[in-house]
Amino acid sequence: MDKRTPRQWLKCCIAIVLYLLFLIWVKSWWGLLFVPFIFDIYITKKIPWTFWRNSKNEMVRSIMSWVDAIVFALVAVYFVNNYIFQNYQIPSSSLEKSLLVGDFLYVSKVSYGPRVPNTPLSMPLAQHTLPVLNCKSYIEWPQWSYKRVKGLGKVKHNDIVVFNFPAGDTVALNYQQTDFYTLAYQEGKSMYPANVNMDSISFKEQSMIYDLYYAAGRKMILSNPAKYGEVVIRPVDRRENYVKRCLGLPGDTLKIVNGQVYINNKISPDPEGVQFNYFVQTTGSYISDDMLREMGISKDDQVMFNIDQASEPALVAMGLDGRTAEGRLCPVYHFPLTKQMFNTFAANKKLIHKIIMESEDYAGQLYPLNMNTKWNRNNYGPIWIPAKGTSITLTEKNLPIYERCIVAYEGNKLEKKADGLYINGVKTNRYTFKMDYYWMMGDNRHNSADSRYWGFVPEDHVVGKPIVVWLSLDKDRGWFDGKIRWNRIFKWVH
Repeated sequence: MDKRTPRQWLKCCIAIVLYLLFLIWVKSWWGLLFVPFIFDIYITKKIPWTFWRNSKNEMVRSIMSWVDAIVFALVAVYFVNNYIFQNYQIPSSSLEKSLLVGDFLYVSKVSYGPRVPNTPLSMPLAQHTLPVLNCKSYIEWPQWSYKRVKGLGKVKHNDIVVFNFPAGDTVALNYQQTDFYTLAYQEGKSMYPANVNMDSISFKEQSMIYDLYYAAGRKMILSNPAKYGEVVIRPVDRRENYVKRCLGLPGDTLKIVNGQVYINNKISPDPEGVQFNYFVQTTGSYISDDMLREMGISKDDQVMFNIDQASEPALVAMGLDGRTAEGRLCPVYHFPLTKQMFNTFAANKKLIHKIIMESEDYAGQLYPLNMNTKWNRNNYGPIWIPAKGTSITLTEKNLPIYERCIVAYEGNKLEKKADGLYINGVKTNRYTFKMDYYWMMGDNRHNSADSRYWGFVPEDHVVGKPIVVWLSLDKDRGWFDGKIRWNRIFKWVH
């Protein structure tokens, strides 16, 4: 070994100390195996890490210098993305007006503590699919079990949280906008058109019917790849990223009454800008694009009904019966409104005839999908949110609510037999939860696929906390017409 300079020794010591501090933080002692390699890079140089620099071929040196830079960048991005922060773009309006479509966020991993990756062999910046190549961005082996490194704090009420979509473990690739379980129940029910009065039968009989729907729908999806696409299973950290507001913490009891959320029988204050969908009928005029833009209603959220003989009776039945002097039904719009926006429209009597909240006919199937609860988006629960170490008694009435936690998230085998429930082969009616769970909802209450539709978010699905908006682009505007929302750049997320 040639004599090394003090500068080389100093670099080596700094690199090893930083690496050891990282290992202490993540509590991964297997990483000690790589310390000799760090020492070799700086001191012994037994492995020819930069062999290409001695090549006489200029093209080889040029190409390998780029490869070296790219590999270094990918490794750096991998560690930053997994353990420090990642970028996230808001894809939908579920959190408007708190976060807007086109907001780009820095999501802190250290706020709640970063997870050690389930799939460590993956390509940085690609969630589950490589663009262009359209193949998996990760290798399925090895898969590490859940482990979270100590962070700066814990999830609190009303935190905005990025998490992996819990119902995204199974995906039909041609129907990725609909979770597999909702799709299976929908398709299965369509195969049995006879309408069953669930109120007239027992919970046990209801369970049998829902199991029949799911089994039939699942079989249809799996046997028809031409229509539904390949069905893939994704590890936790490779499921789609969602962002919602945490309204319920582990151990809380949540209910929604007339749109108002209650936590443990106390009102949970609504976030500023909470929205609901409404039908808005004018007095005969059209609402101008400038007014809709000024009110902050995006084009994706605007619907103006094409009033004809087919749609008119339904609109009139809802109470939207205003007519022009010629007897035609006045224009009807559909979009989300905050309380302030509602009051602004309602006060404009010259333009607005009537405003009616969207009915629950538009809600779709709610969680749990295999139980007749009569819950809806505005009146839901009460529902208890599981907490780690807490035991419950399982009954016919609550099993559909907690079955997915027990089986899908905590990896148990649950069997329903004639003489009772069996968990991992043992007859029991008690279960102790291994993880904490959270209840996530969007501020745009009628335009949000959230816990009301797919249930609890397990702690091992929590990704991080959005900290700041670093860029915001309005897709409804051009580059020279206010596309960049300058007033949102470096805006703190809360």
